[in-house]
Amino acid sequence: MNFFFAALGVLGVASSGPLIAATLGATSVSALAIAFWRNAIGSVVMAAPTLILEPRKFGSITAREFRWSLLAAVALALHFACFITSLQLTSVAAATALVCLQSGWIAVFQLVRGTRHRWQVLAGLGIAFGGVVAITGFDLGTSSQALTGDLLAMAGGALAGLYTLAGGKARQSMTTGTYTTLCYGMCAVLVAVLALAAGQPLAGFEPAGWLGIAAITVCAQLVGHTAFNHLLATMSPLIVSMIILLEIPGAALLAAVFLHETLPAGTYAGLGLILAGLAVVVLGQRSGRAGKRPLPPGEEPPSGRPLAELGTD
Repeated sequence: MNFFFAALGVLGVASSGPLIAATLGATSVSALAIAFWRNAIGSVVMAAPTLILEPRKFGSITAREFRWSLLAAVALALHFACFITSLQLTSVAAATALVCLQSGWIAVFQLVRGTRHRWQVLAGLGIAFGGVVAITGFDLGTSSQALTGDLLAMAGGALAGLYTLAGGKARQSMTTGTYTTLCYGMCAVLVAVLALAAGQPLAGFEPAGWLGIAAITVCAQLVGHTAFNHLLATMSPLIVSMIILLEIPGAALLAAVFLHETLPAGTYAGLGLILAGLAVVVLGQRSGRAGKRPLPPGEEPPSGRPLAELGTD
């Protein structure tokens, strides 16, 4: 059964990039409309059980919890704006791999804040960002538009890392249902404001456009991440985190089969380097926590939140 949920989870999150690219390319749906509806629907879905089982949770949100949730929502809104737009400019495979660098960005943010990582984590970061250089280098030789898409996807990965760190602060005292409802809801409002400013419509699409939005929301937002959250209750976070990395080759394979996307050999090499580097980062962080020493006062440990909870695509 775990294999079934793992396959379902990988298929769900890996389908995000190809589904978004197909919807944007074949319908009148705008990038920000996709971000708005998947968050708005996700907020409603997550709110329902909390309202039924623990309705008082929403009335007990503290100012601190609200501030961290708002920061997470801002980062998530900008993440979606960057990532979804990048899929219009560069390949699905490149955009997915670059946005999946979020676990690497988290390690970088922790490093800047003074966290001492094991050498394996630093080596993994070097390998992963070597893959970034390979991908962006080949795209630079292809077109400036592809390079812009790569940079937007990288920014989306960094914003996803910030979203995760802020969400981790909020989740210290909030339930999953309360936090996700608040965060997704505020994110939807922020995206609506961005859409209004950019002149991108949020409605009035043809049936195929609404079908695409529904497929993206169900496959990536609800099925994919729900499957991984289920696996966290039955498998080690390390194994789940490694399984999630299969989103990178999974998205490339789906784009090749259904969108007929072909890439230079050097780009595939870059994808491989990112995948290998992130795997080393995950393994280095886990092994470091397994034998960690007591921390001096004031020193923060590496993020203890399972990487399986970091998904945003």
